[in-house]
Amino acid sequence: MKSNLKSFKALQGDAIELNDFNINNISVDYISWLNDPIVLQYSNQRFITHDFISCKKYLKSFAGTDNLFLSIKTKKTNIYIGTLSVYFNINHGVADIGIMIGNKNEWGKGYGQDAWNTILSFLLKKQDVRKITAGTLACNTAMRNIIEKSGMRIEGVRNEQELINGEPQDVVLFSILNKEN
Repeated sequence: MKSNLKSFKALQGDAIELNDFNINNISVDYISWLNDPIVLQYSNQRFITHDFISCKKYLKSFAGTDNLFLSIKTKKTNIYIGTLSVYFNINHGVADIGIMIGNKNEWGKGYGQDAWNTILSFLLKKQDVRKITAGTLACNTAMRNIIEKSGMRIEGVRNEQELINGEPQDVVLFSILNKEN
């Protein structure tokens, strides 16, 4: 089943803009985010050393798919601050969202919430999306706050699924159903 999920040029939030991530986004700053142990402290990407080649390969993995890989930039200063991905299972009408605000100078300013709410609103208007999911470690309170404030609800917990600094952590799974479908 082919969908029309990539049918946008840019998505506008209150303070951010989402655009297709492209080769020009693979910068020294972007690669440094992916190798920053603080930025990726809760991500399994922390186990990988990233470089231009690995980033280009990841970008290429989106070609020819319905999946979205988006850049997040501020509207006021036009600064590129992070990425957002959406993986679709078109056969089941499910979209799974992930986000990274890599620019630590922009943390705590509401950009993550704005980006999350913007993509969620976009997805909830799509007839081929009946459910949206996300997951995060229980100890990642910033991410949990973003997800919960967006209206997504806890769907399940994978108890002691991953280790952070040698300590078992739960993975909390969230979802929201598209009531228009």
